[in-house]
Amino acid sequence: MSKNVQLEDYLKAGKIAAEVREKVRIKDWIGKSVYEICEEVEGEIKKRGAKCAFPVNASINEIAAHYTAEPNDPITIKDTDMVKIDLGAQINGYIADTAVTVCYDAQFDGLVQAAEEALGNAMSMIKAGVKASDIGRTIETTIKQRGYKPIANLSGHSLEQYTIHAGKSIPNIWSIGGFSLSENSAYACEPFVTTEQGGGFVRNGQIKNIFAINSRKKTKDAEADRLLDFIWKNFNMLPFALRWITKEWEEKQARELLNVLIKKKAVQAYPILIEVNEQRVAQAEHTFIPLEDGVTVTTRAL
Repeated sequence: MSKNVQLEDYLKAGKIAAEVREKVRIKDWIGKSVYEICEEVEGEIKKRGAKCAFPVNASINEIAAHYTAEPNDPITIKDTDMVKIDLGAQINGYIADTAVTVCYDAQFDGLVQAAEEALGNAMSMIKAGVKASDIGRTIETTIKQRGYKPIANLSGHSLEQYTIHAGKSIPNIWSIGGFSLSENSAYACEPFVTTEQGGGFVRNGQIKNIFAINSRKKTKDAEADRLLDFIWKNFNMLPFALRWITKEWEEKQARELLNVLIKKKAVQAYPILIEVNEQRVAQAEHTFIPLEDGVTVTTRAL
């Protein structure tokens, strides 16, 4: 596929993701369940002609990332909650990955603003050849100047067709070495910010409700293999949620089959990520493509 067609798909996915994110930003989610949020946001992406690049994440308070709704998930949003809504749209496997933090408690507005400002400052310095470590330095400096802490072990990432984490990291702190941004490649930048009392790191939680294919090797279990084929056909290598397969299998059986695939290492389960001191975390994220003399932020709001 030519670079131009790729770019067109990246831009189209970005425009859809940005529109949906801005709707999410201004909506009042208080009293809504995370199930309603994920289903509604995913529906908005599909309605605009894209597919979901991954299950919508609705990660609350100290959960920094990777929480998506279980089928009929009862957790509801309270007026004191801080919710990171991370969403992705894809056209022909070319991904736009973006996130916004919604928070209805004014005492935490600064945390949300620090994430947005760090992202804005990072975007304003980008062009082909810029070092990823310098982006990390800008993000870290912006956050610390506001009296908060960046999450050191979460980072942005390079994107490729049907691949969300394509091997390169855009750090949220200054680090030695690293790579320089390539022209016309796609990346996601996502500052995560916690309070001064936070440890500035995340750990894995017990819950794992986002999955992705590891291998298409048959398992000798006919129904598990049928699920594996279904996953490949519908999601390729991209992450998926249990909610997405209960449309074909009833929940109990879907869980059992998924467990078979995980045991056989055909599917991988991703744990939720929790701030080590259980402090609140805010996030902001854009997808961008560096150019020789600047940047195309595919998920910038119009």
